[in-house]
Amino acid sequence: MTEPLIRDPGRIRDLSAVMAKGEVTSETLVRRYLARIAAVDGQVKAWIHVLADGALAEARALDAERKAGNIRGPLHGIPVGIKDVIDVRGLPTRANSPSRADIAPASADATVVAHLRAAGAIILGKLHTTEYAFFQSLPPTRNPWDLARTPGGSSAGSGAAIAAGMVPLALGTQTAGSVNRPAAYTGVCAFKPSTLAIGGVGVVPLAPSFDTVGAFGASA
Repeated sequence: MTEPLIRDPGRIRDLSAVMAKGEVTSETLVRRYLARIAAVDGQVKAWIHVLADGALAEARALDAERKAGNIRGPLHGIPVGIKDVIDVRGLPTRANSPSRADIAPASADATVVAHLRAAGAIILGKLHTTEYAFFQSLPPTRNPWDLARTPGGSSAGSGAAIAAGMVPLALGTQTAGSVNRPAAYTGVCAFKPSTLAIGGVGVVPLAPSFDTVGAFGASA
């Protein structure tokens, strides 16, 4: 039987609550999402890098912190996907561009990624984008509702990964409509904060006076 491509990835508040009750660990969550990626991303193609080993190691460390009574907040142990115009240390930020095909791995996290880690989030990997978050060239990502259709751009991988249940939280960026549009195309929720409220260091620029980091999830 073919695996359904649409799946609710869960709400952060609910996942946080079951971890707080000891009903599930962060490591279990990470393994669940890695299994989902393995099952459906061959068709959806939302991910460009998946940090399986690193995410599992981070999950174990955060589970140990929780056991010791150190809870960083509601994102403690929550996996997150990152659009590939945002730096994640140890990974190249290629922005789907041939001009960055041979770029070295980022030596530091973007500010927004560093804040996520400090809050206890686990970076699960990097998600596809259009080239430089513009409208060409197109990524391989497909809309999980209909593989013949686009998931919208430029945060294509972010919307598709949420809709297909591969991660409960994903970052995108918006200059004009690159968070709102893929959320609408893939039937998920997204939030684009006030322009420039989140952005800056470690994000490949398109139009720096407009570029703003936004977030995708199953619902508001």
